[in-house]
Amino acid sequence: MPEVPFNRAYLAGNETGYVAQAIASGATGGDGSFTKKASALVSSLTGTTSTLLTTSCTHALELSALLLDIGPGDEIIMPSFTFTSTANAFVLRGATPVFVDIRPDTLNLDERLIENAVTGRTRAIVVVHYAGVACEMAAILAIANRHRLVVVEDNAHGLGGSYAGRPLGSFGVLATQSFHVTKNVQCGEGGALAIGDERLSERAEIVREKGTDRARFFRGQVDKYCWRELGSSYLPSDVLAAYLLGQLEAFPDIQGKRLRIWSTYDDALADWSAEHGIQRPTVPADRTHPAHLYYLLLPTAPARDEFIRHLAERGVRAAHHYQPLHSAPAGRRYARTAGCPVTEDIADRLVRLPLFAGMTAAELEHVVVSAISYAPAVVTT
Repeated sequence: MPEVPFNRAYLAGNETGYVAQAIASGATGGDGSFTKKASALVSSLTGTTSTLLTTSCTHALELSALLLDIGPGDEIIMPSFTFTSTANAFVLRGATPVFVDIRPDTLNLDERLIENAVTGRTRAIVVVHYAGVACEMAAILAIANRHRLVVVEDNAHGLGGSYAGRPLGSFGVLATQSFHVTKNVQCGEGGALAIGDERLSERAEIVREKGTDRARFFRGQVDKYCWRELGSSYLPSDVLAAYLLGQLEAFPDIQGKRLRIWSTYDDALADWSAEHGIQRPTVPADRTHPAHLYYLLLPTAPARDEFIRHLAERGVRAAHHYQPLHSAPAGRRYARTAGCPVTEDIADRLVRLPLFAGMTAAELEHVVVSAISYAPAVVTT
């Protein structure tokens, strides 16, 4: 019986060679040749003209809050069903996250509830494309325009996905990416900020470089650099960028492998899930997704926990996902909400199956066979 981990880092082939080149060059600091090449590839995938690599998606979110001059008294609308970084980045600037519930189908921010959460203090809407399936961006952008709000995309799951033929990461004035080891392309820890509003590009470069115009100095545009404004150190080493470049160059191959695994799950589990009242992912027809994760919604919380144990006994490592931020200790302290019942329900019933580009046919078959050998004690329809 093969042991199937939840995730296994995938090497496309050129990563170690590029890292060796970066080290041998002696120019291992940020914004070297590998950083420039990797940034250009991220821009091409997101349909933006300017991308800055960062040390994490968390730092890209913090950079976004700084660029938007978010401060005390401001309110930021976002889902509660997301990672803590989405909220932390704005709380660090003194703002209040306003948690809005998610849709029960795509598990994304429910656009029908956003307008009720808007106040005179609202500055931005942060969307999270859960599992790489796009939010209802047409409706969300229309709301933002009506209320003169900016939209920020937390696109940690969505690189390579699209909405109505347009790449995810191209809708917000800013969009953040993650290259954490669990993501489709990764460098262990890393991120990027894709800039949709070119008026923010020069400032973003300054804020990312400790608030200085150091990048302009190295380009010969100024004879010395100085402290211009508030900033921090969000610039990754060129060694990390070299590793990332090896992944990004193999993006089509990685995506092909992941999509085949995702589709196999979806087809093989269709009859079993329907029989037992288990919900599979919803992908609307006007969207493509990058197969970031494959999840199931069990009928009840006890059934979810039992299913995870069932898989573990067969050597399959499955996992639940986000716990609602609005009910967490920090969420109660720093944020507000009118309630997120769908989020609470989804968080209790969701389980993610193993999905990684290097998954073997035997591992995939073992996960499927292990899953369909389970029947929940209580069936709901």
